[in-house]
Amino acid sequence: MSSPVPRWSAVVTVGPYALLAILAGVTVVGKLSEGESPLIDLVLCALAAAWMLWVFTLHPAWRERPPVMAVFFTVLIVITAVLVIRNPWFGLFTPAGYVYAFRVLRWPWEVAGVAAVAVVSATAQAYGIDKTTWIGLVTYVAVVVANVVPMCGFAWFARRSALQNEERERALQEVREANRRLAATLAENAALHEQLLAQAREAGVHDERQRMAREIHDTLAQGLTGIVSQLRAAAHTGEDPAGWRRHIEAATTLARESLAEARRSVHALRPEPLQSARLSEAVAGVAERWSALYEIPVQVTTTGTARPMRPEAEVTLLRTAQEALANVAKHARATRVGVTLSYLDHEVALDVRDDGCGFDPDQLGDDAAGGLRADRGGFGLVAMRQRIEGLSGTLQIESEPGTGTGISARVPAERAEVCA
Repeated sequence: MSSPVPRWSAVVTVGPYALLAILAGVTVVGKLSEGESPLIDLVLCALAAAWMLWVFTLHPAWRERPPVMAVFFTVLIVITAVLVIRNPWFGLFTPAGYVYAFRVLRWPWEVAGVAAVAVVSATAQAYGIDKTTWIGLVTYVAVVVANVVPMCGFAWFARRSALQNEERERALQEVREANRRLAATLAENAALHEQLLAQAREAGVHDERQRMAREIHDTLAQGLTGIVSQLRAAAHTGEDPAGWRRHIEAATTLARESLAEARRSVHALRPEPLQSARLSEAVAGVAERWSALYEIPVQVTTTGTARPMRPEAEVTLLRTAQEALANVAKHARATRVGVTLSYLDHEVALDVRDDGCGFDPDQLGDDAAGGLRADRGGFGLVAMRQRIEGLSGTLQIESEPGTGTGISARVPAERAEVCA
C-alpha cells in the first residue's frame, strides 16, 4: 500500500502561480514601455505555469516519486534561468525554486537543487555587472558564492534538524511501544498473580485436609481402635471384676487422651506428650503406655546426644512411633518390640522393630515398600511417609513373612530456632 500523499500549504501550491503572474504583468508593462514585444517572455511564463500545473498540481501522487520530481525541478529551474537572463526581475521567482528544492528533492540532491537556485538568484542580482572583464567576473563569482554558501549551509542544518526530529520521534515511538508492552506485561503478571494466589489457596486447603486426615488417623482412629480392643477384652473377662475394671479404665484413659489430642490437632498445637517433655522422653512415654495397654514389652533406647529440633520434626517422629506401634498391635502378633531413637551428626533416626509375623511387601503393590496404598488399609504408612518426606526425610520398611517388621524413619537434624 502506497503512503498517503502529504497535504501542502497554499503558499506552496498557489504562491508560485501568483508570483509568476505578477512578474509576467511587470514584464508586459516594461516591455511595452520600451517598445519591445513581451511575447517570448509570456510564452516562457505560460510554459513554467503549465509545467507546474501538470506535474505538481494536477498529479499530487507524483510528488512521492523522486525521479519525477527531479525532472520537474530541473526543467523549472532551466525555464527560470532563461527568464532571469532575459529579465533580471524574474530573480524574484527564485523563492518558489527554494521552496520546491526543500520540498520535492531527496537528500543529498536537495543541496544540489538549492545551489542551482542560488546561482540563478545570484545571476539576477549581478545582472548589471560587466562580466567581460576579470573584475566583473570575480564580482559575479563572489555574488554567486555569497548566495550558494549560506543557502547550502541552511539546507545542511535543516537536514540535521529533520534527522534529529526523526530520531526523537523514533525514540518516542519506542517509548510508547515499551510502555504498551509494559502495560501488557503488568496485566499478564496481575492475571498470573491471581492464578498463583488461587493455586496457593487450593494447595493450602489440600495441605490442611491432608494434615487433618493424618491427625485424625494418628489420634482419633488409633484411640478408637484401642478403646474397641479394651472393650472387647472387657467383654471376655467373664467373672473377673478386676480384669473387667482394668480394661474399662484403660478404655476411659484412651478416650480422654484421644479427645485431648483431637482438640490440639484442631488448633494445630504440638502433641500432648511433647508439651512438657523432650522427644526422647515423649517417645518413651508413648511406648510405655502402649506396652501397658497391649501387654507387650517394649524396649526404648536413645543413642547420641539429644538436642532440640524443629517442632514439626519432633511431631513427625513421635507420630511415626505411634503409628508403627499401632500397626504392631493390629497386625504383627508380636511378643516384643524395640524402639531406637538415634541422634546422628546430620539427622535423627527412629527405628521400630518387632518379632511378629511380618508380611511380603510385594504382595501389596509396587509402592508397598515405600508406603502402602490407602485403598488397601495402609493410610497410616502413607501418612507416615508424607510427613517424613515433607521434611526432606526418608522412610524405609523392611519385612518378610515370619521375620518381623522394621520401620526406619530419618529426618534432617536441624536445630530449633531459639528466641533471644
